[in-house]
Amino acid sequence: MTARSRLSLALLLGCGVSLPALAGAAPQSTFDAVSLSPDGATVATITHDPAQGHEAETALSLRPVSGGPAMRVALPCSGEGCEASAPAWSADGKHLAFVLQVPNSEEQSLWETDATGAAPQKLLGFAGLLDKPLFSRQGALSVLAVAHPHKKTGATAAAAAMTGEVGDVVDEQRIALVQNGALHFISPEGLYVYEYDWRPDGSGFVATAAPGDGDANWWVAKLHALGTDGSDRVLFTPGVSQQLADPVVSPDGKSVAFIGGLMSDFGSTGGDAFRLDLSDGARPVDLTPGAKLSVTALSFGCGPGLSATVLRDDRFELTTLDRPSADPHALISVPVGQSVSLGGWKQAIACGGGHAATALEDFTHASALALSHRDGPSFGPLTPIEAVQPADQPAITARSLHWRSDGRTVQGWLLEPTGGAPGKRPLIVNVHGGPSAASMPHPVGHGTMAPLLAAGYDVLLPNARGSFGQGEAFTYANFRDQGHGPLRDILAGVDAAEKAADPAHPIDDKRLGLFGYSYGGYMAMWAPTETDRFRAIVAGAGVSDWLSIEGEEGIATSDIPFFGVSVYDDAKPYLDASPILRMKKVHTPVFVFVGDRDIECPMPQSQEYAQALRMLHKPVEFVVYAGQGHGMANDADRKDSQKRTADWFAKWFASAER
Repeated sequence: MTARSRLSLALLLGCGVSLPALAGAAPQSTFDAVSLSPDGATVATITHDPAQGHEAETALSLRPVSGGPAMRVALPCSGEGCEASAPAWSADGKHLAFVLQVPNSEEQSLWETDATGAAPQKLLGFAGLLDKPLFSRQGALSVLAVAHPHKKTGATAAAAAMTGEVGDVVDEQRIALVQNGALHFISPEGLYVYEYDWRPDGSGFVATAAPGDGDANWWVAKLHALGTDGSDRVLFTPGVSQQLADPVVSPDGKSVAFIGGLMSDFGSTGGDAFRLDLSDGARPVDLTPGAKLSVTALSFGCGPGLSATVLRDDRFELTTLDRPSADPHALISVPVGQSVSLGGWKQAIACGGGHAATALEDFTHASALALSHRDGPSFGPLTPIEAVQPADQPAITARSLHWRSDGRTVQGWLLEPTGGAPGKRPLIVNVHGGPSAASMPHPVGHGTMAPLLAAGYDVLLPNARGSFGQGEAFTYANFRDQGHGPLRDILAGVDAAEKAADPAHPIDDKRLGLFGYSYGGYMAMWAPTETDRFRAIVAGAGVSDWLSIEGEEGIATSDIPFFGVSVYDDAKPYLDASPILRMKKVHTPVFVFVGDRDIECPMPQSQEYAQALRMLHKPVEFVVYAGQGHGMANDADRKDSQKRTADWFAKWFASAER
């Protein structure tokens, strides 16, 4: 997966607090990256216009933190497909490296500019994929590189055509040094590196990595020490239900911090924070034991020690992690109804030189660049300095709701259109992907929910068990229970929404709909096998048969963490969670769609489900989008699926009124 991704992981999000529309901002900008120089003097941002789609031209800009206008860097390309990504500062804050994709080119390139953004220079052209350039303290520049790839990196990208001998050659992402306009690979052949950080003395790196197919094996990645001399030592091997993310080496070089937890996908990050002494034989120390939160990013730049961006219930915080604690101290607390998000993947607050920077967003506004300044032991509030009001945004209100289910507190967001004549409204439940993820505040002006809200429907975004934000025990609560327990949480959330809805617009229990994509698509397939409460359902890229998917998907190790065992060792928990074995219980009309190059939830999973409904004479519509992967990157196909979704609910809600 590239550092800059515009895919949402099917995490449609909502909120209730508005950001100001500030003068002088570029129209409809979404921040794909925010990078603060180590000295805190300059913030680099990469933005695009979400109205123009996933391939919209990006803008790379530099802004003095002390004030003054942003300087847009002159890129050597323009228009659709001109995409800058992965900005990285040198240790002295004088140089910024970034990756560039030129339209209609098989080559990616690495560029460098100074803190003013003037006269960027090309460092490297490469026939392949580049990601995450990093400077060492000594000024050496490294990058992750895939030579002559068969597909874009990341399991959400569309698969290569499956012809000829399959699996004989796999793409390798390796650490390489950039020297004299060429790459010199450092990490071993056959080891796919996902994330990495320099050791302060420049002798090597600490990285998360796994041998073989990078798409398939992230779920079993280990923590490695990789030397610039080509050496490789495994530092830590996690358990079957723990994935690793965001390794950062301490400034003294004696330890590494990382995030460990049950995670659904590379880029959907959440878990506990751990610290590992880099001496031989050390074991990781949990820095957030029992904490009711999920760590999403780590940094050594916010103060004297380690800090973390966390999702705690319905708000984001920047916390200190100087010692193990179930309730770490908050340096910054983002108001309820706002979230931090960079391009839909990364939830992080960056620090440098006594300053903090991030992108804030809420339900009715595009991203806002926000800054904070350290004042003694803590930071001041994040202050938006660049924000806009997106066009064609539905007029809504939203609230954070809490309810009880099976003895647990569950959180979610209720979105309600404002205005309109009094009367009952339909409710759409939108189940996020993952399941290890969360629905968080996010603008919906260009998403699936926009036409549904515009049609006058309420929307519920539940963070059922398995989600981030309530601690590892909550995330782990759907282990070997992918369907039953989460559905009970969702149905309890519907009851809570009906109690909390605007009295002038009560929810019509006879016109309930459910939409989901990815894991949400699985829940959309599972729900009608358990309940007839929903009038209509839309299942995007779901899973109908956990047995057959093990032979179809390109992410071969991804399900073991959630079932605890391979399907080849014990098929029963996989079969128990499979909707396809319960199809005679389905009475609800279902619209099913998927991309034909999806390797996460392959097309035959949707085909099996739709075929069963047809054979059983149940109402179904099935659409396959040619060339699309799990990310549904083609904007025309994405918009078509959104229109069909809105039409499907409108059709069956209308019939319920008769």
